[in-house]
Amino acid sequence: TNRIGDFGLLVAMAMLVYYVGTLEFGGIEAARGQLLRDFVYWPLGSRMSWLDWMGELPGWSGMPWLHGALTTPRHATVATVVALAVFLACVGKSAQIPLYVWLPDAMAGPTPVSALIHAATMVTAGVYLVCRMAPVFALSPAAMFVVALVGAVTAVFAASIALVQNDIKKVLAYSTVSQLGTIFLGVGVGAFTAGFFHIVTHAFFKACLFL
Repeated sequence: TNRIGDFGLLVAMAMLVYYVGTLEFGGIEAARGQLLRDFVYWPLGSRMSWLDWMGELPGWSGMPWLHGALTTPRHATVATVVALAVFLACVGKSAQIPLYVWLPDAMAGPTPVSALIHAATMVTAGVYLVCRMAPVFALSPAAMFVVALVGAVTAVFAASIALVQNDIKKVLAYSTVSQLGTIFLGVGVGAFTAGFFHIVTHAFFKACLFL
């Protein structure tokens, strides 16, 4: 699941280098106007040769709506694509739906390690990245909506899983996932300061709960 997140981060970094020319947060914020360009994310490449091959299949002529749906260009701003790619990385690192499955298994380590790593530093790195990339996310209401929606669904879903766990550490693990979803909901609606404050409070109270 974290490799999926790594893919999103690499795509975002490559696009930032191409359109902005830097990976420094200050440079990204200063040149973020470049991210408002139009970006055609579908179809991939200049043409889709496999559609020509599919056009020869029996019955394809009877589905013009499908051909139209596949060949119609889809547009978005570069900021939206970059923000969603960054968020994919954050979903993997901060254990949001559907990439949350690794976190409960990682809680099998020593409890002090869980308190330090899983409560304070590692799993909050995704939320931290969204907060640091706030100038880019603010350019894309669509990406902000996705962040808030995934966070809200994760918060409720993970909390419902925690209610039926028999292992106390699994309860805390799914509670962590739910808390991270709540934080993502906050930053997704633009409350970056409140979300970052919750990162700090989460580090203390969840570490104390583990210990």
